[in-house]
Amino acid sequence: MIWKRWFRSDDAVAEAATIEAEPAETAKTFDDSVAGPSETRDFTERMAPPAFLDQLWREPDDRGRGENLPRFSASAADEVESSDNVEMARRKLALRDALGASQPVINRDSFAGRHDALRQLINSIEQNRVHVVVYGERGIGKTSLVHVFAETAREARYLVLYGSCGSDANFPSMFKAFASHIPRLYHSSVLPNTPEAEHGDHFDSMLPEQFGPRELADVLAGVTGTRVIIILDEYDRVIDPSFRRDVAELIKNLSDRAARVQLVLTGVAQNLDELIGYAPSIRRNIVGLPMRPLNAAEVKDLLAIGETAAALRYSDDARTMITTMASGSPYLVRLLSHAAGIAALDQQRNIVSAEHGRSAVERVLTDWNASLPRRVQANLARDEARAHWPLLIAAARAGSSADGFFSAEDVITEMGGKGSPLAIERDLKMFSGANDLLERSDAGGAPRFRFAYPGVSSLLLISAAMAQMAA
Repeated sequence: MIWKRWFRSDDAVAEAATIEAEPAETAKTFDDSVAGPSETRDFTERMAPPAFLDQLWREPDDRGRGENLPRFSASAADEVESSDNVEMARRKLALRDALGASQPVINRDSFAGRHDALRQLINSIEQNRVHVVVYGERGIGKTSLVHVFAETAREARYLVLYGSCGSDANFPSMFKAFASHIPRLYHSSVLPNTPEAEHGDHFDSMLPEQFGPRELADVLAGVTGTRVIIILDEYDRVIDPSFRRDVAELIKNLSDRAARVQLVLTGVAQNLDELIGYAPSIRRNIVGLPMRPLNAAEVKDLLAIGETAAALRYSDDARTMITTMASGSPYLVRLLSHAAGIAALDQQRNIVSAEHGRSAVERVLTDWNASLPRRVQANLARDEARAHWPLLIAAARAGSSADGFFSAEDVITEMGGKGSPLAIERDLKMFSGANDLLERSDAGGAPRFRFAYPGVSSLLLISAAMAQMAA
């Protein structure tokens, strides 16, 4: 998980141990039989909730009605029409376009830090003629990569078809939709000036009423005069195992026929097998492309895009804070740098300071907390959660699989291998009651857990990073 890179120092690994479930007023964070009292105290202090988190659990202040109601600073056409400071409003819009985190990057002007990955993806498609599986954690930039790749491929006159998978993905309906965007003119059986070419039909008209991967491959094998790339984004969301089997069978059939059609799959996973399963028959036809965290130089390049767009400069301290807090996540780099830049512009400053960075982190944590159900906020604020904050942080790091589930053993791994599985499992169960922080599944033997709301995991990890920086 990207948070593991910097957060788990060697000292932290050596000092981590089991968390005991005791009454809140006497709860210990770690077992003194594993780590000495001074080690326990030091680790607990560094892992404890940052003091500023208390702000998240306060009731909002009552505010009277202001003299003026807020208004948009720009029109729906992104044109600044009325603002007290037109130039500042334009700079904020430019910063949003350059570093906004709410949507994936779809053009190369805002793309940074993934040149090697883009080069590998292009080479896999163009030179090796294989199908590609792009995998990694949430927020690591998979969707942005394939969008920029699609733009680059279209410039080379590839026919690129993009589809986002859902939990109810259906093979015939999804691939019939793809086929409906491939002109029949590109089929080897169709000659120019024939009725089929002049009618503007598409490949879907060539498919039988009921078809599977073999029949689809029969039609797609006839592609000529172009190359087709089919992108299946968010492939990890597919629940139906038959859909995945059909995709694997399609890949094998297309490869066996040397068809001019290649698939690019993306999804949340720690390894290739989590996405495609055990499918040895197609291993030679696919290549896995893991998305690694951004390094400091790539974060600097990404921030430079925002600096140029909004006429800002991120100080070395601000850049270090953003780099550390994001821990390699492009999503968090954009989220934090955008919020820090806005904080600077609100103060009429051209230099983003570390204080603006801290303000951005607190703003993000506040927003994440506010997005959680009220009962979850209350559960995070109670004494048991604060006393067991290190356990919850280790659990958040452990839940990096596609489905978010983790076991007590996974949590122990994140705590450096120290602690009793029974004690850890007992403490996790304490947070897995109805409407609590964790969900519990006993299917398949040993209990497995996951956070009921992904936002809890994100809040825990970024608050832990902030606490580590403040230590």
